[in-house]
Amino acid sequence: MTESVRWGVVAPGGIADVVTSDLLRVRGAEVLAVSSRAHERAKQFAEKHGIPRAYGGTDDLLADPDVDVVYVATPHAQHHAVTKAALEAGKHVLCEKAFTLTLPDAQELVDLARERNLFLMEAMWTRFNPLIRRVKALIAEGAIGDVRAVHADFGFTASYDPEHRLWNPALGGGALLDLGVYPVSFAHMVLGEPESITVHGSLAPSGVDADAALLLAYEGGAHALLTCSLISTPGVTAAIVGSGGRIEIPEPFYNPAAIVVNGVEERAELEGYGYTPQLTEVTQRVAAGYTESPEMTLDDTLAVMRTLTTALGALGVSYANVR
Repeated sequence: MTESVRWGVVAPGGIADVVTSDLLRVRGAEVLAVSSRAHERAKQFAEKHGIPRAYGGTDDLLADPDVDVVYVATPHAQHHAVTKAALEAGKHVLCEKAFTLTLPDAQELVDLARERNLFLMEAMWTRFNPLIRRVKALIAEGAIGDVRAVHADFGFTASYDPEHRLWNPALGGGALLDLGVYPVSFAHMVLGEPESITVHGSLAPSGVDADAALLLAYEGGAHALLTCSLISTPGVTAAIVGSGGRIEIPEPFYNPAAIVVNGVEERAELEGYGYTPQLTEVTQRVAAGYTESPEMTLDDTLAVMRTLTTALGALGVSYANVR
């Protein structure tokens, strides 16, 4: 490993654009390469962000011996194949969420990373937001007593187009994988993996889930009420209710600039687009020889995938045959 941790970006789309902008802010990180199936697109992205190497395919980027970490920003349906190829090429990986389409695919990647002693993490940037870190500390300190309930919603209305990635099952479409992963991961962060899951929702004509409501039940009566939707606007807020108080997280709860703790607002300045803390975490962990982040472990990712898989199955949605 050189003094800088050298990154390669796979799939220069909208999310990669903002993440790369924040990655350029990270001390100890160098954005060395980008790849796209359209070489011209990779070259344009490289020129915009000052990236020295642009490749016309993922294989070429993975063959670059100077790339240490690969950021996978493809649609969900390609996460498994690209991440597997990166790990097999000896690269550390940060993979966008939802991590994979299926639990077996997620387990395969986790097993491979552990076998190869490589760093792997799901890009759940919410976990690294400074105020979400503050929320976790407040709960641990007992600032709101015992947590009894978590409420979290994420939805917006999206025009139906069966070819669009949000609606196309072949691209891993649906509300749960695109939006629901945030409330589910948030509930897991606070309460852990549930004992049981109750699900209600609807399907789009293409067969993916259009919206879903989840009740996650925990020992002792604690629970999480979560919603996600592509056909309504429930808001993008969260609340944690305890036996001695509550924490409210206004929009957008996945990257908040403020929280309200027992009626008192706390604020934080966010750097860039809000991805910098996550990218700093990966860069520092890789440089220090870690293979997982203690704030977003691989077991956490697998637990979230189990909940999402159960919820999808309850709605009659399966991605088992999507590759």
